[in-house]
Amino acid sequence: MVADTAMPGGGRTLSRARAAVLVSLTAGMSATLLMPAVGLAREPDRWRVAGGGVGLAAFAVVLVVALRTAVTPVRSGRSRRWLRIAYAVVAVLGVPLVAPVAVGEWPTGAWWGAAVVGAAPLVGSWRLVPPTLVAALAVAGAVALANGTSAARSLLVTAVVGVSIAAVNGFQVWFWELLVRAERGQAAQARLAAAQERLRFAADVHDLLGHHLTVIALKAELAARLAPTDAGRAGREAAEAQRLAASALVELRRTVHGYRRVDLGEQLTAMGEVLRSSGVRCTVVRPPDALPPEAAAQLAAVLREAGTNVLRHSRAGWCRIEIDQEDDVARMTVTNDGARAEPTPDRHSHGLRGLAERLAAAGGTLRTGCADGVFTVEATVSTGSTAA
Repeated sequence: MVADTAMPGGGRTLSRARAAVLVSLTAGMSATLLMPAVGLAREPDRWRVAGGGVGLAAFAVVLVVALRTAVTPVRSGRSRRWLRIAYAVVAVLGVPLVAPVAVGEWPTGAWWGAAVVGAAPLVGSWRLVPPTLVAALAVAGAVALANGTSAARSLLVTAVVGVSIAAVNGFQVWFWELLVRAERGQAAQARLAAAQERLRFAADVHDLLGHHLTVIALKAELAARLAPTDAGRAGREAAEAQRLAASALVELRRTVHGYRRVDLGEQLTAMGEVLRSSGVRCTVVRPPDALPPEAAAQLAAVLREAGTNVLRHSRAGWCRIEIDQEDDVARMTVTNDGARAEPTPDRHSHGLRGLAERLAAAGGTLRTGCADGVFTVEATVSTGSTAA
């Protein structure tokens, strides 16, 4: 079963897969319960009909919980234990309530055993199927012999149908678990890449500042010692420390500038792949010419934030990213459907608000809007000499 770990967040593809698996499992188990329910229509004794109906209804309730639990990314051990207990209780109660229904007219007990066996992978694992099958075969055979009906037919229905349903259900649950693990693996990979990049940048800053700060500290200490006896040399040492500090600041700024410089083309490709992998149809219209590095870096920051909003704050089916350039202005427009109507300020505004201030300081603009379920982010930056 899926481990009880935190789910970083189910994407659109995972949500669709969950719905598909849930519908498939529900249809299969509903058809399975329909077969013992046929016995209710063939039973003349109303008390047996009532008892069988209660048994089937109780089992259906447990199945509803089991189906929902089976396709839930995070499941607690306590809830699974209670589910298994409820499953065992209704399975045992079904023997006196459901199995005797329409004896001689319809193998209700055999179909009941098949339903119990088929539901085993939903409440436990494949290890639960063999003991459940043995118990169901014993009950089906005993009921048939006690009532003078065909034991072979009852055993055949319970074994073949029960194992077949269990195999189908078990495969679907296993496939769902693979999807959940893949989703977690992608999220873990993204977190690892971000952590590695932070460590790399931290190492670069450490290497850059470590030497400068050590020398500055020594110069400052020497100036303090010389101040009482040699004021002239102390002043020169202090001036040298000041020069080293200014040099370190310049190099730090160059390092940060280089770190923040990005390839806008690579960002567009990566964002398109991320959106498509999440089930969003993405169209990317690239600029006709390469943009200046500073303009590209500013648009890349807006692109990352806008793409994050598409994934986190909407249920988008499509997204269009378009960059064009006219005169000394580059414009990027990101539109997507599935936007939710939000009061002002909306949940999209927090990260984009900081970017708007950053673009305004560089002579650019950032506008957002939502109309008819379509959210739009439009950013403009200067590509002239002032942007360099």
